[in-house]
Order: sequence, then structure tokens, then C-alpha cells
Amino acid sequence: MSAEVYRDTWGVPHLRATDARELAYAQGRVTAVDRAWQLEVERHRVQGTTAAFLGPDAVGWDVFARRARLADTARRCFEALDAETADWVTAYVAGVNDGLAEGAADQPGFTATGLAPGRWEPWTPLGVWLSTHILFAGFPTKLWRERAVAVLGPDAVELFATDGPGTSGSNGWLVTGEHTATGAAIIAGDPHRFIEDPGVYQQIRLSCPEFDVVGLAVPGVPGIAHFGHTGSVAWAITNAMADYQDLYRERLRRDGTDVAALGPDGWAPASVHVETVEVAGAAPVTVEVVETDRGPVIIGGPDAADAISLRHPPRVTAALGFAALPALLRARTADDVDRAFDAWVEPVNVVQAADTRGGHLHRVAGRVPLRHPTNRVRVVPAWEADHAWTGWAPMPREEVSGTAVMANQRGLAGPLGVEFAPPYRADRIAALLAASRAWTAPRMSAIHTDTDLASARPLLRLLTDLKGLTPGAEALRDRLTTGWDRRMEADSTDAMAYATVRERVVRRLAAHPSFADLAELPPLPDLFLPWLALTPRIAFALETILTTPMLPEIDRMELVREALEEVASQGAEFGPWGEAHRLAPWQALPVPEEWPGLAGDHDCVLSTSSVPGLTHRGARGPAARYVWDLARREDSLWVVPFGASGTPDSPHHRDQLRLWAAGELAEVVTDWTKLRRETVYERSAYAYEEKVTDFGTVRLRRLDPSGDADLIHSWVTQERARFWGMLDADRAYVEETYAYVDSLPTHHAFLLLLDDEPVGLFQTYEPGADPLGECYEVRPGDVGIHILVAPAPGAARPGFTGALMKSLITYVLSDPAHQRIVVEPDVRNVKSIERMVRSGFVLGEEVRKPEKRARLAFLERPPTPPVP
Repeated sequence: MSAEVYRDTWGVPHLRATDARELAYAQGRVTAVDRAWQLEVERHRVQGTTAAFLGPDAVGWDVFARRARLADTARRCFEALDAETADWVTAYVAGVNDGLAEGAADQPGFTATGLAPGRWEPWTPLGVWLSTHILFAGFPTKLWRERAVAVLGPDAVELFATDGPGTSGSNGWLVTGEHTATGAAIIAGDPHRFIEDPGVYQQIRLSCPEFDVVGLAVPGVPGIAHFGHTGSVAWAITNAMADYQDLYRERLRRDGTDVAALGPDGWAPASVHVETVEVAGAAPVTVEVVETDRGPVIIGGPDAADAISLRHPPRVTAALGFAALPALLRARTADDVDRAFDAWVEPVNVVQAADTRGGHLHRVAGRVPLRHPTNRVRVVPAWEADHAWTGWAPMPREEVSGTAVMANQRGLAGPLGVEFAPPYRADRIAALLAASRAWTAPRMSAIHTDTDLASARPLLRLLTDLKGLTPGAEALRDRLTTGWDRRMEADSTDAMAYATVRERVVRRLAAHPSFADLAELPPLPDLFLPWLALTPRIAFALETILTTPMLPEIDRMELVREALEEVASQGAEFGPWGEAHRLAPWQALPVPEEWPGLAGDHDCVLSTSSVPGLTHRGARGPAARYVWDLARREDSLWVVPFGASGTPDSPHHRDQLRLWAAGELAEVVTDWTKLRRETVYERSAYAYEEKVTDFGTVRLRRLDPSGDADLIHSWVTQERARFWGMLDADRAYVEETYAYVDSLPTHHAFLLLLDDEPVGLFQTYEPGADPLGECYEVRPGDVGIHILVAPAPGAARPGFTGALMKSLITYVLSDPAHQRIVVEPDVRNVKSIERMVRSGFVLGEEVRKPEKRARLAFLERPPTPPVP
């Protein structure tokens, strides 16, 4: 099997294969080659194992990931997939595993941390999706509302009812043919997220006889979920700002090693176990993982004063909506896109689509539970039946007439949420679109980069009404209220002057006695503190705070006067806005450098968010820009903040940064003759390969239950393999047994080869998903193995089995999630027990299994050396 990889001048991969499954493999492999470090960081984020190589700063996320049971939820969602989608995802994972070693060789994060590429499981892409979006609906906002209401009263919900920069900022618009120069629709927009290096979106093309799609993929996830163009139909999304995650206040009690939780029907058992987070350069952290009938406990626990659990649709339904992904690739019309998104779960998005037949789509997609209105606003008591989920809300949709705009505003998704973005971006886009009936793809960049800041009006009105100012303050006031065009352009000194005054207003409000009880951060996990910090909350609710009749004790006019006088008294000249408003991307391993200056601000269409009162730097902005032209796909345009490659030395690591910062777009190439053919991926048959000096090349190939059945049957039915338990098995039984093993995401069987000669059978499994798990106390990170060395292998020689064992141990421990290897030989198999001891295993207790009495033995992962 093979797939062709082409590249355009920006290094964007264009993949061509014989079928969808091979194309998924190629997508996984090229992503691993281009983004190995990024992929491995994401895999460890799913597992809650990032602190093992990133150090103490990563512990907060790891503890949350363990307590929220992200990996377990991903496993459940994968196991519930239909067979075709599961096979497609598995092919992508196989490509990732085959490409990681090649990609890691050029990406310095591995060397800097001592991290070795691990092994992706079939469920890992679902985990990447889940960990990327688990905080997307902003459930920590409910923690903030709890505090705000307790201090300021129930009206405080409205006082701060505007989402901060964590979830809003995205724009999208659909222009029908009546408003374009070609008579065909255009879809354009820009998802605004925290900017990460490498980027959170990957430009890619996926082509096979069944479909040919260009779009923006999420590295680590197959297909093109959010933004794509098949030639005959294009689609795009924004965050609907729906509320679909609930927090429950739990009452827990401990009874010995058991934990119970109080629910509507009384006390019920909660699941509980302990996990250990390894930390590079520091002591490990023990985490008690508790789950009630509502969901995992993410704050507090049985011994804490408070305990809060999280309930969200993927954990309840064992579904993320991944069946929509291959369906989107095959879509030909807007109706096809509509049907595909019927299966969508997380996150809840507003979807737009248009096709070459004149079809349009504007709808919400996802799962939002029906429940008590208080659930949407506050942390609710778990023991009250009124707060249970009772069903699923219908997903709103509306007809498209001329243009349709989505910008996180209250509107189409209004019935599904509580807090939405202010209407400024949506209103501005609609006004700009209404100015022309001859839109083209290139002209759309003027909307992407619009910097009008309508939300400045309330502060400017207060400035206008100020009397009795000092001469310097009066001059500054006049400069802002009559001389400034209200645009946050990068080269504008007026924009910088406004941002400075706004900053001082926010700081003075945050220091006002009315908010004193909200200023001190509560004793909650650090991960949630950004949602609970007072200054950002005031900054993003500034318009409301300056205009609301609430808080009459605050003399807003006097406060604004003091801020203006303070700024004027400093007498300094203001530099350009972009000099202070610089990009500040997130990096797993931060590298000090000077990033480009940015235009825009949170409520501009160009929503590059700073946090007024804390910093002018912009951590959020357009994670991509796109224009999908339905007249000619080759006239479509796109750009990402960095580039196609995650390798710092690659010319395509940051080659689009200049375009992106300037608001320019790159051409979407669809003509194969204009592309550079890079390579052909021959699908690797091996899960692991190691060249051992003076021994040979050890390889592991995934067992083919049918094709390898004769060979395995010949091995397991010999007397020397009696402890394998299949002496009397016929060939059909062997094939059936390993077909079942092959279907399990927790168990894997491999053919062991030495220099391409089959020399054994090797199996790995998760003890917690195996009968062995009932015989001993399973620890997080345990992995079980079985080894059958082939009867009389032709390559056998002194030290043969020991050398194989060393390679197999290296393979198993190449995944940092594996902390301890467990074996369970029959107590009568003395040779096997002795071999394990020679390989470093420590003997444990004897246990009784249904088919045998076994002797446990354990091999601990060596301690992680400190990160230099």
C-alpha cells in the first residue's frame, strides 16, 4: 500500500491515495513527520503525563486530565464507534506511529526534554479532540459566577455576562451568489483561539477516488472537521457559545477504601482509585480519582471541604461525533454536510455551508442537555433531582438570505447558552458585507482585518462628558474623542493612547472596594484561576460596568477622570499600538524572541485579544483565515500564523507568519502539476524495529489473525508451548481467538521477527481490562505482556531469549504512559519465571486465575532523570 505526498510552495501537504483508509494512514504519517513534537505533547496531555518531561509547571493540567478521566472517556468513545469509522481512525493512528520516529529526529523538543516518541493507541485522536475542547465551553465560568453572586448578589450574573477571551472571538460569514461577482457563494472567516506554536490548525489536502478535499485539520485528528472545501460544497464553523457542561456540588463520604456520593436517591457508591503523576525534577504527585453518578470529581474530594463533579455529553453518551468526519469528506452538497453534522456532539458549533447547486446551510450542531435553568448558571447540588438531565435540546437552524454572519453573538444559538460575545463583530461584518453586491475572494481580507472598535464608545462617552480637566488631560481627552478614528491599527498612536487609558480604568475598577472580596483568588486548582481572576473579568465586562445602574457606590465619572489624569500626568509620547500589542503564542517549551506587532483588539473583527489591565500582548487571535470560493475552488485562499512544519529548522516552520501578521492570504493550489512531488509512503508493516548490534534486527508486526493462523497454530500446539493453553486448539479456534484480540483496543498481538524470520508471538494488554485485573491491585501505568518464543527457532543461540526480552522491554517502555510491566507465568513454568528474574523483574505474589495459578512479576520503569 502506498500514498503520494506533494507539497506546494508553502510546504502544505497534498496527499493522494488509492482509497480513504490509505489516505487516513498517509495523513497520520505526514502529520507525524511534520509535527511529531506537537503530536506527542498532545498525546501526553490526553494521558495526563506531560509533567514527566515538561516539569512541575505541567502538573496542574495532568492532575485535571486524570481527575476528569479524559483518556478513559476517549477509550469509551472509540469503542462505541461504528466499525468503518473505527477502522479509518485506526489507519490514521498507524500512520502516526510509523512517522513519529522520522519526525522526532528533527524536532529539538525531544532532545531538550529527553522524551522518546511513544505509541499512539486507536483512541488517542479522540483524546486529542477531547482535551483540546474540554475547556472550550468554559465551565469554569460557573465557578466565577458562584463567587460573584455570593459577593454582589444575583444580578452579578448579568453584570459580568460577557465571555472572556478564552472561548469567543471567531468569525464566519456566508455570502450567497446574489452578493458575489461570480454568482456563486463564498464562505469566509477566521477561528480565533489561543495562538500556539506549532499552530492548532494544519492546512492539508486529502484526495482519493472517492473525494478530494482541502481544508484545515487539527493535528492528531483524521479528516477535516471544521473548515473544508470538497469542490462542490464548503463548510465552516464558529463556537456556538452553548452551555452543555454542568458542575455539581457533591457530598462525599469515605468508608474505609470506598467512597459514597449523595444523589437524588440517597447514598450510592462512587468509583475511586489512585494514580501517580510523575514529575521531571520533582517528587511524583498522587491523585485520587473519584467519579460519581454525575461525573468525575474535578475539584476537592472525600476529605475536602468541597467537592465538585463535571458532567458533559461525551462522558455520558460515549460519543464525540467522529462518525461525522468521514461523512464530511464525502459530502457533495450542503444537505450532505447537514446530515453529517447530525451526528456531531462536541463542541457545539454554528455551522455554515454552501454548494455549487445554490444550496445553503446555517445551523447549530452538537449535544446540549435539557435540564433546570440554574444548571446553566451555577454549581448545582447533586442530591436534588431537579438538576438531572432529561433529554437533548433541538439544534436551531435558519434560512440564509443574502448573507449570514456568525461571530459568537447571541442569535441562532441564543436558546442554548447564557453568555455570548457582544454583537459588535457580527454587526460590523454584516455592515461591511451590505456595502457591496460584487464580493470576490481576494476582497474578503478587508473584513478579516477590520479594526473598528465599537466597544470603545461607552468609555469615550464618559471621557467626552468630563469637565474641569487639567490642560494635559483635556488635550488627551480631545485627542481620543474627536481625533481618533476608533481603529486599533498597529501603527496607530491614538489606539495606544486609548488602550493606556482603558488599562488604568480597568485597574482602578479592580481596586475599588466594591470588588474587594472578589480580588483574592479562592483555594481552587491553579488551572481554573484564569477564569476567577478579577481584573480580566472587569476588562471584558468593562462596557457593562461603565453603563449599568448596578453598583451605585462606584462614581464612574470620577474614576475615569482619575485614570485620564494619571495617564496625562506622565507626559510620555505614545508609541504605535503594535509596538505593545505583540503576539504572545503558547509553546510547550517557550523560546524567548521578539514576536510581531498586531493590529486589532478583542471586539474588533480582527479579534487579537490582550487582557486590559494586565498586558497589551495578544495571546489570542485568528488561528487561521480562510476564504472558500464556490465558483472556482482554486480561487480560494487561506493562511495560518506559522506554517506547515513544526521543525524549527524547516523553511516552512514560520514562512506564513509575515502574511498572517499583514492580513494577507495564500493561494489554495488544486492543480497537481503545480505541486512538488515529495515522496511515496510505503505503508510500514512494523509497529517496532530495532537494530541490535551482534544480534540482528528485531521487529514487531501486528498479527494477522487469518494470514498468520497456520504459523501460530503450529507453535501453540507443540508440547513445549503447553503453558500457552492451546495444545488441543484447531486452526479455526486460533484464528477466532486472535481476531477477537485484534478487535480490542486494550489488547494487541504481534508477530516477533528477527531479521524477518518469525521467532515468536508477543502480546500486550491493559490489566484493568483483563481478568488479571481482578487478581491484584492494578496501578495506573501498568501494562501486561505475554511472550511465546517459537519452538526451535532457526536463529536460536545462547542469550537469544534474553536479547529478545531486552528489545521487547524497550518497546513497551517507549510509551511514557507505561510505568510498570506485569507478567503472570504459570507457577509450574519455572524456566519462564527464572527468565523474567534475569530480565530484571521482581517476583510478586501467586494468584489464582480461572485457567491457572500464576506467579506475578513486575518491572518498574527506571526513574526519570532530571531535565537539564
